[in-house]
Amino acid sequence: MRELVEFMAKELVDQPEQVRVQQVGRRDNRAAIFKLYVADEDKGWVIGRKGRVANAMRSLLQVSGTVNGRRRVMLDIV
Repeated sequence: MRELVEFMAKELVDQPEQVRVQQVGRRDNRAAIFKLYVADEDKGWVIGRKGRVANAMRSLLQVSGTVNGRRRVMLDIV
């Protein structure tokens, strides 16, 4: 799933070399938190108008997490 977040972000931004994804684990291993780091100029592209792009990315992660047996997947854009 980390690769999925990285792929989606790199396709959206102007500076793909500055995209970094960090996975923060949780105790029960049924949840995952991903932190997405992008250049300051590219945050608008990743978030989108009214957060639509970010919500779409979160929806795709939620579906991917359900298929992979995780109960909850969260995405934080830092």
